[in-house]
Amino acid sequence: MMNKIENKNNKTKRYAANILLAAVFIVVITLIDQNLIGDQYIKRVLNLSAIYAIVAVSMNLVNGFTGLFSLGQAGFMAIGAYTVAVFTVPINYRASIFYIVPQNQVLAQIHLPFFIALILGGLAAALVALLIGIPVLRLKSDYLAIATLGFSEIIRIVFTNLKTITNGALGIKSIPGVSTWVIFIVAILSIVLIALLINSTYGRAFKAIREDEIAAEAMGINLFKHKVMSFAIGAFFAGIGGGLFAALLGTVDPKQFYFTMTYNFLLMIVLGGMGSITGTIISSFIVTFGLEFLRFFDEPLAMFGYNITFFRAGFRMVIFSILLMILVLFFRKGLLGQKELSWKLISNIFKGKNSNKKSNKGGAA
Repeated sequence: MMNKIENKNNKTKRYAANILLAAVFIVVITLIDQNLIGDQYIKRVLNLSAIYAIVAVSMNLVNGFTGLFSLGQAGFMAIGAYTVAVFTVPINYRASIFYIVPQNQVLAQIHLPFFIALILGGLAAALVALLIGIPVLRLKSDYLAIATLGFSEIIRIVFTNLKTITNGALGIKSIPGVSTWVIFIVAILSIVLIALLINSTYGRAFKAIREDEIAAEAMGINLFKHKVMSFAIGAFFAGIGGGLFAALLGTVDPKQFYFTMTYNFLLMIVLGGMGSITGTIISSFIVTFGLEFLRFFDEPLAMFGYNITFFRAGFRMVIFSILLMILVLFFRKGLLGQKELSWKLISNIFKGKNSNKKSNKGGAA
């Protein structure tokens, strides 16, 4: 009886804590969106972190939960970004953007609302993923990584040469922006949908494939079907992230989607935990803010009349790499491993610390 009452009290406390956390989140985002706290720089980095969280979680669906080694997220982001750019730029601005090679006459007359273009970008990325995945997902391990990375670069090069659609290397500017609320609402919806998928029967099939493909196939799971499904869904949400990325920056060009961007997302899921949604979200914000706040290491520094030679362009990445190495040494499976952040986990961590302190005092006595 006492256990039931205690469990009920714990649930009530967790619900209250969730409501309080949601209220704080709403207040903070509203204040940032209205420019009442922080500045435009903080606002931009915060929005960028939310977008990267979508793409990193979508990559974790493929790499962490399904066990595939895919490196094609930058290409899928590019598809979503260019779809939003092509269809949302006001028609009267397009002649000044496509001033060298005129835009395709059909596309030049089409203008779509942002959310329709965003969904269309995600669907286009998923379609390309299906076309790529059918031949490529029969590969495994490093071969799959090389193939998907190659296709990502092919997508970028194709966009560079489709001048009547993408404006080539010049890119597309004057893309209408969106508010912080729009970015965070889309991010929350995207991550919730991925979480629901992972906790469904399809998600359990993905995890079974990750653990042991032979055993999963023996249980009746269609390996190829589920791999293609995971790959396409991951590409869809990467396309959504790319569309938001284009709206945030207001311009897109092929140079933004080099393969090094995919490595950043891989870093986020490894740091957060392969197979942890909340860990990936946390690491997305840590990596994005960390790379921005360490920029002062790239600027020349003089003290007492002497120039410190270490402070130069690129030194920021050295410092960031050292910090990541330290984190990896202490958290070899990432910040959360395959666990999800919850009030219960937080309380267990504090209880573990308190019990360790008590045991140390008892030993000393």
